[in-house]
Amino acid sequence: MTIALHILSPEGTLVQADVTLVTLPGVQGPFTVLKDHAALITALVSGNIRYVEDGQEKFLPIREGFVEVKDNVVKVCVEA
Repeated sequence: MTIALHILSPEGTLVQADVTLVTLPGVQGPFTVLKDHAALITALVSGNIRYVEDGQEKFLPIREGFVEVKDNVVKVCVEA
């Protein structure tokens, strides 16, 4: 059971993977997206995006950005 994660920056695609979870640094605090998460669009603050791909935990530091979650697809636009 995975969700599609797409992380884009002005320089290009940073991550394109099927993941089991992704934790994002939201303006109200960090939050985790799992399969079948409710749809949302929100801003992100400086911090780390944490995700699990093939059982391995990975991190991507960002400065700020936005995320859209819809239909098990997480699209993130960031300044890395």
